[in-house]
Amino acid sequence: MKNKTVIVTGASSGIGKAIAKYFIDRESNVVMTASSKENLEITFNEFGAPKNAICLVGDISKKETSQRLSELALDTFGTIDVLINNAGVFSPKPFLEVEDKDLDLYWDVNLKGTFYASQAVIPQMLKQKSGSIINIGTVLVDHAIDGFPATAPLTSKGAIHALTRQLAAEFGKSNIKVNTIAPGIIRSPLQGKMGVEDADSLAGLHLLNRIGEAHEIAEAAYYLANSDFITGETINVAGGHTIGHAI
Repeated sequence: MKNKTVIVTGASSGIGKAIAKYFIDRESNVVMTASSKENLEITFNEFGAPKNAICLVGDISKKETSQRLSELALDTFGTIDVLINNAGVFSPKPFLEVEDKDLDLYWDVNLKGTFYASQAVIPQMLKQKSGSIINIGTVLVDHAIDGFPATAPLTSKGAIHALTRQLAAEFGKSNIKVNTIAPGIIRSPLQGKMGVEDADSLAGLHLLNRIGEAHEIAEAAYYLANSDFITGETINVAGGHTIGHAI
């Protein structure tokens, strides 16, 4: 991936931050985006303001943000080789309490953000006759948990899983690979935002009896970005979460 151009959305914290750093450290050219200017600047400076990275602040749910991302990548680095659709929001809420504003939030940020960003980069990938799009879903799409009601965000993530397969079918002949990474419980700021004070208390949801680390998702993303013969797949990086539980 040296000198390849990689766009990472939601790159200022958690999984997105780990993915951006993983590619930067391996000499990829990385375009980082997030909605918070302050957080993005803090992360960029924490990385040492690397010369092979550039930042764009923007709301990924807005189509123009994705277009600006694509233009920035091309103007700065000349190609778009990989798009990692990581930006997203997620929080539990009982089904009967879900309001229109909840549905709008999750579908706008999670699904539309992924949809628009993919639309913005695929034309360049078609010109190059190669490219890789990696979406971030969740194992909860296929393995629901009683006691963790999250129908609103899960429906948007389920749509991302479906979008992955359709894009893989539509653009496979053009050598554009599209895959989903479905994480289990990963140590990140998201846990605290959802009210989980001790993320390690959820270790038993995984057969390995521990929660995952953000760098383990980054490793999977790097593998998929390098792969030339995997497309349309959902890769569970979840310590066995979908197979069983440690109790």
